[in-house]
Amino acid sequence: MTTYTRMELMICAASGLLADGAVVVVGTGAPCAAAMLAQKTSAPNLTLLFEAGGVGPQLPRMPISVGDSRTFYKGLMATSMADIMETCQRGLVDYTFLGGAQIDQYGNLNSTMIGSDYHKPRVRLPGSGGANDLGSLCWNVMVITPHDRRRFVEKVDFITTPGYLNGPGAREANGLPPGTGPYRVITDLAIMGYCDETKRMQVVSLHPGVTWDEVQNQTGFELLKPTASRITSLPTPEQLRVLRDEVDPRRYIIGRS
Repeated sequence: MTTYTRMELMICAASGLLADGAVVVVGTGAPCAAAMLAQKTSAPNLTLLFEAGGVGPQLPRMPISVGDSRTFYKGLMATSMADIMETCQRGLVDYTFLGGAQIDQYGNLNSTMIGSDYHKPRVRLPGSGGANDLGSLCWNVMVITPHDRRRFVEKVDFITTPGYLNGPGAREANGLPPGTGPYRVITDLAIMGYCDETKRMQVVSLHPGVTWDEVQNQTGFELLKPTASRITSLPTPEQLRVLRDEVDPRRYIIGRS
């Protein structure tokens, strides 16, 4: 039986969600590993965009920042952040990966502060960067994150990046492009999506060996159950080989617990 870590499962699951021929904006870490893996396996025509201006690189190794010279390697274009954001604004970006300290049932993300007082927070976080732009303008927003109640909260302390805000129609009412928004959340326990009618987070599949109760117990709000029971596909031996030998041979990402 093929063995794998939870981080490897998350990356392989995220990779399988990226369609061949699509355009994806990625940062560093697990999202970049997932995009690289897809490009080297199931989606060879996937176009990667990096916030600092790299367009369509064929990454030889894992970059350490969005401005790393490797994000331009054999690329289609070396441009700027303004051009990347304009590409999102024009509706040309299919996927983006985002993260944050908190996420709620509507996919709103907080990477600004923890606490109730903006001027005197318990914890001051790095802030948006380009996350608000990407989450507002890209068609499908995906998140890769560990699953625990501190992250999955009833209501985020601050909306850095809008998800579905407070339900159906809220994005559009606030001027965001129709049809854009949260798509998938990939954790070490399950893959979640969003109900078309309510825009609330619901489980799409449980990872092998994980129960519904485990997922719900690690979530600070009521998750919607899937209409049919599904198990996340196991990483294939080829995915694991490429991930370990070509994408992240130094174990910068997959070596994390």
